[in-house]
Amino acid sequence: MSDNNIREPKQKRAIEKIEKIIEAGFELISKNGYYNTNTAEIAKKAGVSTGILYQYFNDKYDILIAGLEKYGDSIFFPMLKNNDIKFDKNDFDSFINNIIKHYIHNHKISNVAHEEIMSMVHSDKLVAEYYYKRELEMTNSLKNILINNGLENNNLYEKVHIMIGLIDNLCHEVIYHKHNDMDYEIMTNLVIDNIKYLFKSDFN
Repeated sequence: MSDNNIREPKQKRAIEKIEKIIEAGFELISKNGYYNTNTAEIAKKAGVSTGILYQYFNDKYDILIAGLEKYGDSIFFPMLKNNDIKFDKNDFDSFINNIIKHYIHNHKISNVAHEEIMSMVHSDKLVAEYYYKRELEMTNSLKNILINNGLENNNLYEKVHIMIGLIDNLCHEVIYHKHNDMDYEIMTNLVIDNIKYLFKSDFN
């Protein structure tokens, strides 16, 4: 909403309309894809006219960016909201497995949005900035969770980043690629084993 002709909301009703537009827009884009969604559909779902929509947003791209800021974390970076996680260091397997299940679940319920946004990460500066900023925030969040549960801080930041990459790759394989000759139970166990080895020196 950076254009000079775009109104800044002040009244409660205007703010509520903006919230409905962002929610409707992000929901439609998540369901149908960015390029298969138009502002008329967003306005209709939000219960406003297209004229009202254009009072607050230049186009659907502005709505997408606002939606990412508001809802994106729940799709891409759920761990950002779970800084108080506790786990038994003697059962590190379960902790890793729970993260994997959480990632897979989130990918399943938002697979269209995930694919759409990830494709835009490679072509759009603002989307890329959002994604990489949150990625580093989640890396730091997971690092702190591990420290709070008693792990030594031996290059944890770098190790967590590798861990996230392994889990993310596994999720993409399970949800999107679906190679018939792959045993995903075996693959999951291999990912867990590799992550455990990665953090082996951090258990005191």
